[in-house]
Amino acid sequence: MRIQAILSLLSSTHYVQNYFNDTFNVLNHLGSISPYHRARHHHASEIVSELPIDCTADQVMLMHRHGSRGPIGEQRYIEQLVQTLHDATDVIQKVELPHELEFLRAGYNFSLAPHNLTILGRKELFDHGVEFTLKYPHLTTDTILSSDSSRVVESARWFALGFFGLDPDVRIVTVNNKDDPVSWITPAPGPACPKFNYSFGQQATRTWSKHYLPVITDRLNMLLPGVGFTEDDIHGALFACAYDLASLGASPWCGIFRPDELVNFEYERDILMDASCAYMLPDNMGPLAGTVFVNKLIERFTDSQGDSRPLYLEFGHDVTILLALSALGLAKDDPPLSPDELRPGRKFRTSELTPFAANMVWEKFTCTSSYDGPQIRLILNDATMPLTICGQGMDSTLGTCSLDTFVNANHYSTSIRFRDETWNATCGV
Repeated sequence: MRIQAILSLLSSTHYVQNYFNDTFNVLNHLGSISPYHRARHHHASEIVSELPIDCTADQVMLMHRHGSRGPIGEQRYIEQLVQTLHDATDVIQKVELPHELEFLRAGYNFSLAPHNLTILGRKELFDHGVEFTLKYPHLTTDTILSSDSSRVVESARWFALGFFGLDPDVRIVTVNNKDDPVSWITPAPGPACPKFNYSFGQQATRTWSKHYLPVITDRLNMLLPGVGFTEDDIHGALFACAYDLASLGASPWCGIFRPDELVNFEYERDILMDASCAYMLPDNMGPLAGTVFVNKLIERFTDSQGDSRPLYLEFGHDVTILLALSALGLAKDDPPLSPDELRPGRKFRTSELTPFAANMVWEKFTCTSSYDGPQIRLILNDATMPLTICGQGMDSTLGTCSLDTFVNANHYSTSIRFRDETWNATCGV
């Protein structure tokens, strides 16, 4: 319903017909800066989404990314684009503009505050809170755990408003990597893993950008002779498309790009995150860091500490989710993605895995007759993600497996502990 509402809002603008339809929806091609939408997981179309009627989710663990926000660092590209357009005002007023660029005559301004949640980001979280309590009316908690980032804490509050209503009797407890060096909530291992560095992703992005940005730059300079777009300006226009959508639900910039150009931008966002916090990190660092989340999940669902609760509501970042998925071997490409080659059939797609307001829901469920013993299911962004890590033990109908099978399949994670020999060697502790 959320996406239908956005599409309805956009239906009155000329670029909607080209970029929001059944064959190409820009929301599926903006990587991890895409507004929230239901996922389309690799090989999940045949999975039944509803549990058998005799099954009940007894325990649920939610990891939720913050909602749509303003840019972090990318605003410098958008600001440069705005300046380029301002400097070329006279040219733009005189030149014959293509239909999709006519909006430039009125000027374009970008005023979205960096880092902060947008109005639509707040709505994403409120809606998710309402939907969550409708789905699990029998589960509740008095504590929410959150990263100490202000946009994450605010996201937790909007979710709580939807879940609990006004004046909820719930505490929001914040965590950072100084208080807890190996928290499964914080955005990166920080001091717990000194070798972990986002620069790996930034380098991969720079490499891929050289393959596709020059072509777009040349095309738009031919359409607007005299403006003198640079590759950084084109980057700014792509970011403006994404962040206008995150803020306003519409952007004139989305309509100037061809589908193949947006696909190339999407790939840039994917290799950024894959190389920053997943499979392209050196020395298996992504899966290693993700074992912290997997071990916490197993600890809770097996009640190994004797203090498990029926519901965990926790809020973090896209990195949190991607590290966990990498430890589980989910959405893994073989061979790994390369910054020199587009991989159209890849599994690692952050627009599906970690859009804004991404939500990773783990269910432990039991049945009176359909299955023996506790089972486990992963629902990522409103769609079941098959637990392929379970191998032949995965139920092909539901994409689930028994809890015992899941624990045994995660022998890598359960063999790792903070500051053990493997951790120290990989992280440089």
